[in-house]
Amino acid sequence: MPAIPASPSSTPAVTVATSVYNAAQTLGPAIESVLAQTFGDFEFLILDDGSTDDSLAIAQAYAARDPRVRPIAMPRQGLVRSLNQLFAQARAPLVARFDADDICMPERLARQVAFLAEHPDHGLVACETTFIDETGAPAPNPPIQRPHDHAAILAALEHGPILCHSAVMVRTDLVRAAGGYREVFIHAEDYDLWLRLASETRMANLAECLLAYRITPGQVSSRHVVAQARNAAIAWLAHGARARTGSDPIAELSALPEMGELDTLFGAGSAAYVRQRMIDRLLYAPERLAGEAWPVLLGHIADGAPRARLWRTAIRLLKAGHPLRAVQTAIALARQAA
Repeated sequence: MPAIPASPSSTPAVTVATSVYNAAQTLGPAIESVLAQTFGDFEFLILDDGSTDDSLAIAQAYAARDPRVRPIAMPRQGLVRSLNQLFAQARAPLVARFDADDICMPERLARQVAFLAEHPDHGLVACETTFIDETGAPAPNPPIQRPHDHAAILAALEHGPILCHSAVMVRTDLVRAAGGYREVFIHAEDYDLWLRLASETRMANLAECLLAYRITPGQVSSRHVVAQARNAAIAWLAHGARARTGSDPIAELSALPEMGELDTLFGAGSAAYVRQRMIDRLLYAPERLAGEAWPVLLGHIADGAPRARLWRTAIRLLKAGHPLRAVQTAIALARQAA
């Protein structure tokens, strides 16, 4: 049976932090999964980021029935600012991140709280996940085998997989001390934060599947995959610069540098590294390569990238209905070989 709701005036052990934007179709089941936790000493902050559907009304209806639910209504400000506001308003020493379209297993909070209590040297713990589709049914996506202990996570930091953002529980003060999420790394803001926390604390993934992650065609990782790949690669360059010099070249910037500025900021070969990371991510996304990532593909060819796999990319572009891009790719490869 779920624990009895805590008094809203008490200081909770955990803040569950969810940013919502037009998630009316999935928000109810997501909230129900949190309220059904076997660990009941939490507050549930639900920040509505200017939704135009019934998301806020749904959160308010649950708040009327359970004092642990605290809706926050805000005009549209975007995910990064919403997340930082959630951490600013959290009353608990631990924050459990949770997305409005996912489902928590009943033992999620209990298992993560227990782990952090038993491992005071760890500031963050996530877990393995299962996958569900738009209807909530099991999705056919292959399981992701994430690294479990801190050493394995450090070894996987560059290319991952590392942590599922929606499954993370973290010590609140760590995130505040790090300055929270950085808006310049939008679509890769969580990865940038993990890289910064990696030098401050130990991290772990529990081997249990404690969260069902929803796969939808329009989710951020699909719609913004080009920017996500680019920003993640620059986050890694910044991580390396901090390790070498103790300072962060991005810290005072209001926007990430353009591709042509990367070598000056981070050292020779940095732009080529970012292009390689992007193409590695987009190799089987011909629509992206033919569109907004086309200059990146040409730059990657000019960098002297291995030609065999890029000839196969030309074939994929042709099969995907982009004959001009396929021919242009072939010409660029032929010129590079000459």
